[in-house]
Amino acid sequence: MTNEEKYNKAFTESFGIEKDKLSGLKYQDINSWDSIGHMQLMAALEDVFGVELDIDDITDFSSYEEGQNILSKYDVDLNI
Repeated sequence: MTNEEKYNKAFTESFGIEKDKLSGLKYQDINSWDSIGHMQLMAALEDVFGVELDIDDITDFSSYEEGQNILSKYDVDLNI
């Protein structure tokens, strides 16, 4: 599985949505991306990529696209 597939899977499983809904998705755009869902997503991403996200990065992780930028700081290449 590629890093892009792992990233997408973390979103789709955390929020119970289809892959085609990911582009442009932002925090609180859907009911499942609330504060609890956000922390579930952060935990899933930390597990799958073996990183520990800084609290500032967790706070700044406000969209599907912004998450790609944040993970790149941890040397996670998503090639999306």
